[in-house]
Amino acid sequence: MKIAKTGVLLINLGSPDGPDTASVRRYLREFLCDARVIDIAPVPRYLLVYGIISIFRSPKSAAAYQKIWTAKGSPLVQAGYDLARRVGEILGPDYHVRSAMRYGKPAIETEIKALLDSGVEKIHAFPLYPQYAGASTASSVEEVMRVLAKEVVWPEVKILGDFYDHPGFIESFATVAKRHLKEFNADHVLFSYHGLPEHQMQSADRSGKHCLRNPDCCFTITATNRLCYRAQCFATTYGLQKALGRTMEDSSLSFQSRLGRATWIQPYTDQELPILIKRGVKRLAVMCPAFVADCLETLEEIQIRAAEDWKALGGEAFILVPSLNSEEIWCQTVADMVK
Repeated sequence: MKIAKTGVLLINLGSPDGPDTASVRRYLREFLCDARVIDIAPVPRYLLVYGIISIFRSPKSAAAYQKIWTAKGSPLVQAGYDLARRVGEILGPDYHVRSAMRYGKPAIETEIKALLDSGVEKIHAFPLYPQYAGASTASSVEEVMRVLAKEVVWPEVKILGDFYDHPGFIESFATVAKRHLKEFNADHVLFSYHGLPEHQMQSADRSGKHCLRNPDCCFTITATNRLCYRAQCFATTYGLQKALGRTMEDSSLSFQSRLGRATWIQPYTDQELPILIKRGVKRLAVMCPAFVADCLETLEEIQIRAAEDWKALGGEAFILVPSLNSEEIWCQTVADMVK
């Protein structure tokens, strides 16, 4: 049997082991204790996560997970396994492709060890976050390096970075969207991205003179904001608008999933819905291009809760455009990017 020489690690954020309160509490503690996620001093962060957030938020989050859990388990984890399998089939026997989660299982450490045990000479670590953020991309890369630091002999390591405007990514999402929008006849398409606290955006601005200093700071990618998450979200939106034949008149951008009292990047998705109703929008389609696989944030927060809010506001129709998951065009794109 020929041993794969190149290992590929496809990394996503993660999921609890189950939709019960205890599993969700363990997951939240691992996730939120990451200094890149809640960027405060260690002791206050520990007290906040263990003493408040994980205790009071776990039951509510567990109830949300129960709404999207399937017979196979977590939709995100299952999509990761399916993607890895199909990308592996495309790449062929010279590649060994595995799926890993930054938090929860399958863990990055477990999957890297499996790749090393299989005899790979190279590892391509691919964080599946289209837009760069310290709380996702950097945290995942940091964990890869932490695991490899324990090894006596390292393989050759390559990190595949952000792909917010990659032609294959844009084409993949546009292809999926066209299929679902064809018969829906949407008045408006809302591109809803995961949010981040404003101060995390500002801390990433090494110049200290650009981030959130004016309303149009994110409208164009420059050398200063090249790795700004919000600016990359705008760039992704522009690419998808062009591919779908949309403009800022019949589509827009917003940010979801904010947590706590800090000011997060705006506009907020939940606050955009009544604004769109007032503008006369009746049929709303939502796309979530920060997620390459459907998960709690797309299936529960948008497909269930946002849809209910839209109906309560008087909206006529609402759809979530599914994410890329293991769509054939996306599997081929991932394989091409790896090669």
